[in-house]
Amino acid sequence: MSALRLAVIIGSNREGRFGPTVADWFAEQARQFDGLEVDVIDLAEIPLPTVIDFGAAPDAHVSQLGERLERADAYVVVTPEYNHSFPAALKNAIDLYREQWRAKPVGFVSYGGMGGGLRAVEQLRLVFAELHTVTVRDSVSFHNAWDRFDAHGRPVDEGCNAAAKGTLNQLTWWARALRNAKTAEPYDV
Repeated sequence: MSALRLAVIIGSNREGRFGPTVADWFAEQARQFDGLEVDVIDLAEIPLPTVIDFGAAPDAHVSQLGERLERADAYVVVTPEYNHSFPAALKNAIDLYREQWRAKPVGFVSYGGMGGGLRAVEQLRLVFAELHTVTVRDSVSFHNAWDRFDAHGRPVDEGCNAAAKGTLNQLTWWARALRNAKTAEPYDV
């Protein structure tokens, strides 16, 4: 069976953000997982427009990101929690696409202060349900994230590696199941 393509999306685009540290750790966990090809998508590096003229030709950055999302069999969203929710840059990136998300699984790695980004994940589950995705139950959450990684970007608690494996197990199961189902019968909404 061919490898599954996993897109790891860094949802924050703020200056001084912690997201790349968390995403780099998770992407490395995913690369060690058998049968996964990993594509890290950093929204801070992609200047997506916030005003869209749907009658005009698509912006090149929108088209390129759309192609990367389309190639993915599954997604992991790495998100902080801003004001009890997720970043505007992430919502913009999600809303620019529809078909690319459909009938694919989404997992979450969140980080933040005392809440660990879990309120952002709760809200993202609602958004992704509208886009016909399957969100996996288990997620990885870093409470007071800045204290959970050492100077080299490695978690100080190895228990998070087991949490990542659990999320990846669920994500890959759903990715294979949905890919097989779509091969047998296209998903038509």
